[in-house]
Amino acid sequence: MVKERKATGIKTWLEDDRPREKLLKKGAGALSNSELLAILLRTGTQGTSAIDLARNILKKFGTFRNMAHTDSRDWKDLKGLGGAKIAHIQAALEIGRRYRQDDVSTGKQKIASAKDVVDIVMPQLRDLKTELFKVVYLDSNNRIIDISDTAVGTVDQAFPIVREIIHAALQKFAKSIVCAHNHPSGESSPSTQDKKFTQDLCNAGKLMDIKLLDHIIIAGEKYFSFADQGEL
Repeated sequence: MVKERKATGIKTWLEDDRPREKLLKKGAGALSNSELLAILLRTGTQGTSAIDLARNILKKFGTFRNMAHTDSRDWKDLKGLGGAKIAHIQAALEIGRRYRQDDVSTGKQKIASAKDVVDIVMPQLRDLKTELFKVVYLDSNNRIIDISDTAVGTVDQAFPIVREIIHAALQKFAKSIVCAHNHPSGESSPSTQDKKFTQDLCNAGKLMDIKLLDHIIIAGEKYFSFADQGEL
């Protein structure tokens, strides 16, 4: 009868095979998903290394994207994960989502179409379980000044933020804006409330010489553009 091999701690591995040392020597790109996750976990549990624990997590969720926007119930059947480890993972995922937004904001990317905005905001909005509004503030050359979250909730709750959006645009010296929000239902078509909100924001912008270029609805991998559909 063959005895079951006990899990081996990472500290007993050859130095070049340890995730942290491998990252420092070869760069993050050389690591597998499980190795990257193991670095965040730092330690495993008795009889289970951080790598094994990382593999168990990836086996459950499949991808890093699937780990996003989860709550404690989604992690409860994974042994060896306390609140601190889960927090480290969720923080890293959020950093990854924000990286692209920061990159385009500081680079003053020029917006020429709805797709340009979709490419920026879809990674942050497509998997959310509640509605979130983002506003892209643009200068006179349609280059990004800033992108900010404005409200969480349904579009009905978002009507009071029209004044907030316009006020922020004036403070940032923006000449135009693009509003985007998600539909957790997966339905990209605008509701009656979406249409009214768009019209209210457009009218408020005209009064202050700030043009609403588009209102985009993100629904999973799909999107609806008021501008593309000629509804602005």
